[in-house]
Amino acid sequence: MKKIYVGMLGCGTVGTGVAKILIRRKALIESRLGASLILKRIADIDIQRDRNIFFDEGVLTTDAQKVVDDPLIDIVVEMIGGVGVAKDLILKAIRNGKQIVTANKALLAVHGPELFKASEANHADLAFEASVGGCMPIIKSLRESLIANQIMEMTGILNGTCNFILSKITADNSTFHEALAIAQAKGFAETDPALDVGGFDTAHKLAILSALAYGTEINYNDIYIEGITLITPLDIVFAREFGYKIKLLAISKNRGDTADVRVHPAMIPFDNLLSEINGSLNAIKVVGDAVGDIILYGHGAGMMPTASAVISDIVDLARNLLTGATGRIPALSFQTNAIKKIPVLPIDKIRTHYYFRFAAIDQPGVLSKIAGVLGDHNISIKSVHQKGRKSEGAVPVVMLTHIAQEASVKKALAEISALEIVSGKPVLIRIEDKNGEDDNQVRKPV
Repeated sequence: MKKIYVGMLGCGTVGTGVAKILIRRKALIESRLGASLILKRIADIDIQRDRNIFFDEGVLTTDAQKVVDDPLIDIVVEMIGGVGVAKDLILKAIRNGKQIVTANKALLAVHGPELFKASEANHADLAFEASVGGCMPIIKSLRESLIANQIMEMTGILNGTCNFILSKITADNSTFHEALAIAQAKGFAETDPALDVGGFDTAHKLAILSALAYGTEINYNDIYIEGITLITPLDIVFAREFGYKIKLLAISKNRGDTADVRVHPAMIPFDNLLSEINGSLNAIKVVGDAVGDIILYGHGAGMMPTASAVISDIVDLARNLLTGATGRIPALSFQTNAIKKIPVLPIDKIRTHYYFRFAAIDQPGVLSKIAGVLGDHNISIKSVHQKGRKSEGAVPVVMLTHIAQEASVKKALAEISALEIVSGKPVLIRIEDKNGEDDNQVRKPV
């Protein structure tokens, strides 16, 4: 049986999972691949830690160059993370004729064009299924299963840390910081969670998906990003009363000559299946002009779910090597000469529904003054709720709007903030709820 040699850069949580599967599921993989995958060398800064795996002598090394320079290694798996040394090692491995697997969404979102150009020039494949959605096969679905579809829209929950925190606040009325502490204790959040709770991790993933879906250059720096740190139990309670849940959404909509690509908390109705995705699970809804709506969901992180996606890439590349078919599937789904720059719609130009919450002085005429300012900016109120939850002389005034433009909303809220009848900064949460009112002109099916 032919042997295909694998080298790995980094052996942390996911890397350990990859090693376990390659070693413990060796016979199963061979029966499906028709070849033997040999884990020849692993580079990591800590080779003494007990990983509950038996490695042959010489497999573990602290020298990453021994992986990328080993002439017998066919496939290099990058599990280091970050955008520094990982990039340099991948580029060197490509120049050395290696096939590449990575789960590094930040690296692809920031330096993807350079890496894909290098892999194409050197007739190497660069596979990255595990970079988005953990075990969900969203990359393969966009590049292969949905190849005949014009992708109209993608909406997803792509960060398990944020979804766990919001689920905890919703279920237990916890504060953000209380829910974060629980997430950290359970291993769902890093000691420094800024990349996750700030929405940046989700944006990295959305940049990759948008490039695959629309045939555009990766546009991470153009994506509007807003995290979940300001979401309060009070807003979650109001959302529930109105029939909504709050989720951190990755939103990407095809506008033809532009793309509406953004990451922010949003209210979604109870009948939206994404509202039922709780805990650390991920999910994404893809709308194609031929297939309609498709939803994938599963564990977006964790040792074994993510390792499963990495192994699927390793096997795909091994099959390419067995048949001499490297380069068979374009890395970004489209042929290189068909990829174009599609501008991202500025956030000020989006049109959607809104939830506002004002801390207003409890006196007559407050509602009319706020409504007057909104009306001056062509913002139509759908419903108004003034609750008796008085706090330091103010009561929450909550408004839901019909479709409005973001730029007008920002101007109106700035003007309302300056009124003496309002204390503190108004809360704004966008609502993703069609209800027959969405006039954003998503491209029609062909």
